[in-house]
Amino acid sequence: MTKTVSFSILKTRWIWFGIFLALLVASVAALGIWKLKPGIDFAGGTLIDYVYTQPTTVDTIRSSLTSAGFDDATVQPIDALSFQVRTSVLSQDDQKKLQSTLAAIGQGSERQFQTIGPTIGRDLTRKAILGVGSSIVGILLYISWAFRRVPRPLNSWQFGIAAVLTLSHDVLFVLGLFALLGHYYGYTVDSYFITALLTVMGFSVHDTIVVFDRIRENLLKHRDWPIQQIFDASIAQTVVRSLNTSLTAIIVLVTMFVLGGPSIRPFLVALIAGIGVGTYSSIFVATPLLPVLARIRRESSNERT
Repeated sequence: MTKTVSFSILKTRWIWFGIFLALLVASVAALGIWKLKPGIDFAGGTLIDYVYTQPTTVDTIRSSLTSAGFDDATVQPIDALSFQVRTSVLSQDDQKKLQSTLAAIGQGSERQFQTIGPTIGRDLTRKAILGVGSSIVGILLYISWAFRRVPRPLNSWQFGIAAVLTLSHDVLFVLGLFALLGHYYGYTVDSYFITALLTVMGFSVHDTIVVFDRIRENLLKHRDWPIQQIFDASIAQTVVRSLNTSLTAIIVLVTMFVLGGPSIRPFLVALIAGIGVGTYSSIFVATPLLPVLARIRRESSNERT
């Protein structure tokens, strides 16, 4: 007996593809217009954490630094008493001047002082790009191998390509969001951001594989079902699990965002946005892409013959 599904994602796939493309275009546009704002890990520079005994404000610190000639300095509050200041790489004299400027604002003490040279920053940038790129290639190869025995009319490479396309979209969305947030709120891209990006990739692929694995099972168990019925039934059987998994993770992250300090908020924003868009793309984009890829392959084979 054919299982009926009240709502067909495949029948409405062009709506989901439209949202997918709109987010993709917006992300690329944000990257092109504002670009990412590299943190000290990648651009190199000086970072100092300063703790005051009496509350002060970001504007007070920023005004003092500007008056002292540190126009490129960025100030982020950690709590009411603690602040993190980032500047370009400073000479020893400028470092002492920065420390004395912060000390003149009020009584306090230096908690951390760190300088990263531009050479180290370039090396970290190269390793970050290599890490993300190799992860995407590895995911493509693994999914293509894991689904190598999927029955026709699909093949393993279609699963791999669909997963990587949606995964790349999720990564670009987070990058575009941080280009926007970097322009308006000073969010920077650092090693914690790369960690968040790799975590988002893992969540996105996990959700996608859950749906793909159910599709493979139904293709083997119900060979008499129409292909659209198999896809819709597979999504219906896994959508609640995917939504519950992502929602519980997002609830924890939002709680940490509200209760945690400002220093970890960019990391949490990347995770919340990435997990959210990854859940959407896994359910509404990755699966509907499969019959589209199968049709493209079939049409190209007919043209060759």
